[in-house]
Amino acid sequence: MIYGSLEAGGTKMVCAIGDENGKIFEQVKFPTLTPEETMPQIFDYFKSKNVQALGIACFGPIDLRKDSKDYGSITSTPKKGWSGYNIVKAAKEALNVPIGFDTDVNGSLLGEITYGCAKGLTDAIYLTIGTGVGGGVMSNGKLLHGMLHPELGHIRMPLLKNDPGKSICPFHDNCLEGLTSGPSLAARWGKTADLLVDNKEVWEIEATYIGTALASYVLTLSPQKIILGGGVMHQEQLFPLIREKFKEALNGYVVTEEMDHLEDYIVPASLNDDQGILGALKLAIDAYAEK
Repeated sequence: MIYGSLEAGGTKMVCAIGDENGKIFEQVKFPTLTPEETMPQIFDYFKSKNVQALGIACFGPIDLRKDSKDYGSITSTPKKGWSGYNIVKAAKEALNVPIGFDTDVNGSLLGEITYGCAKGLTDAIYLTIGTGVGGGVMSNGKLLHGMLHPELGHIRMPLLKNDPGKSICPFHDNCLEGLTSGPSLAARWGKTADLLVDNKEVWEIEATYIGTALASYVLTLSPQKIILGGGVMHQEQLFPLIREKFKEALNGYVVTEEMDHLEDYIVPASLNDDQGILGALKLAIDAYAEK
C-alpha cells in the first residue's frame, strides 16, 4: 500500500511516499509560495504516485474541528494567500482519497510516538524552536486539539532583567516565541544561532526562557517525555542548560522517577528531522483505516 505524506511548512513543502511500516521511499520539496503556485505541483506529484491516502501535517493556525464548515482551513497567517485556504478540501478534490490532517507540530509528535523516542508513551510534548515556536501535545493517547489546538509558543514569559533584547512577536511583548525563536536570537544579538555557539550569555538567557516554559508545561500537562526540535535546538549545548533551568524552575515540587533522569526526559528529536514527514505518513495510514 502506498501512502502520501505532506509536511506543509511556511517556507517549504516536503512531500514523501511511504508504506504502512513507516518506510519512506522518496521525498521531494517545493517552496511555499502562494497556494495557486505551490499546490498544483504537490497534487500532480501525489497523483503520479497513485497514493491510497494522504496525510497533511500543516503550519497554522488551522481549523481541526471536523464539525466546522471551515475544517481543513488555514485560519490566519502572514503567508500571502494562505489565510482562509482550505488545504484539506483542495486535496480531496484533487486526489479523491482519504485525507488525514493535523498541525505540523502534532505531526512531528506523532512521528516520534509511532517510530521514535516516545514510542509506547501516552502523554508527551514535542516543541519546535526555529523560525517560530510551536508545540504538539499527546494526552491520554490522543493528540490534543480542543477549541483550536495548543499554541505552546505563545505562553507569556517573565522577562529576564539581564535580557538585552525584547520580544519580536507582533501579538505579545513577552511570549516564548517572541523571546526564543531563531529570528528573536538574530534580532537580539545581530547574528544567527550558528554564529553564536561560543557566547555563553546567549545560551544562558535562551535556556532560562525554555526551561521555565517546560516547567509550566509539566505542571499543566504532565507529559512522560518532552522532545525538543527545530533549528535552534541543533545547538546541542542548549540541552544541559535547559535541564538545569527546568530543574531550578520546578524547585523540587514534582517528584517522579523521570525528574531523576532529565537526560532521558528532555531530549532531542530522534528521527533525523524526518519526524514531521513520518507523522504525516501515520496520519495517512490512520485516515485510510478509518475509511
